[in-house]
Amino acid sequence: MKSCIKDQNWLFHSIPPTEWERLLPNIESIELPLGLTLSESRFKMDYLYFPTTAIISLKYELENGSSAEIAVVGNEGCTGVCIFMGGRSMLSTAVVQSAGMGFRIKASIILEEFNKGGPVMHLFLRYTQALITQMTQTAVCNRHHTLDQQFCRWLLLRLDRLKNNELVTTQELIANMLGVRREGVTEAALKVKKAGLIKYFRGHISILDRPRLEKQACECYQVVKTEYERLLPEKLAV
Repeated sequence: MKSCIKDQNWLFHSIPPTEWERLLPNIESIELPLGLTLSESRFKMDYLYFPTTAIISLKYELENGSSAEIAVVGNEGCTGVCIFMGGRSMLSTAVVQSAGMGFRIKASIILEEFNKGGPVMHLFLRYTQALITQMTQTAVCNRHHTLDQQFCRWLLLRLDRLKNNELVTTQELIANMLGVRREGVTEAALKVKKAGLIKYFRGHISILDRPRLEKQACECYQVVKTEYERLLPEKLAV
């Protein structure tokens, strides 16, 4: 059972045995339904969430209600890095975008382990650097690349965190994540579909040609992927 839990999330998988034994009694299994808000902007976080089969979107919301995704978290990481970075809250909101399962640990437990200055601290700092890379590249991508390229990047980041080549979503949700009009996403999805890269029907997107989809995306996807692989070696296979 211990190894079963450990192998479902990359951060868990990478925690050394001694530290893992200390953390294990504090790990809670949790269902993560679609749309569940795990943390809100500027509110103190009480838990870190570690997805296994779910995907969590980190969104920044403006005063007028509009929003855009700044990063995505799957079984490679966790939410709530502000806890061990000293802030205890963030300006982004964490929302479950693809339903599934995960685990959570109280913030105080992780902070105590982090402050020991051992391997857990170094592990979480490397993950934070990878997450910052994704956020930075997303900002650059949204400013300088076409919506078609952004759409392909968005799909690929999710596929890396799923166990199959099918994604259940809507054009409205994608538009909300990318911070663009729904009509733009409809046009981008149609172009990619006509190119034979995806099959899209009633909210189900199936990937038909991943290598070509990666070529269709901008360099941002590969930059993020390469940095995650550099900082998080032996990443879990999904």
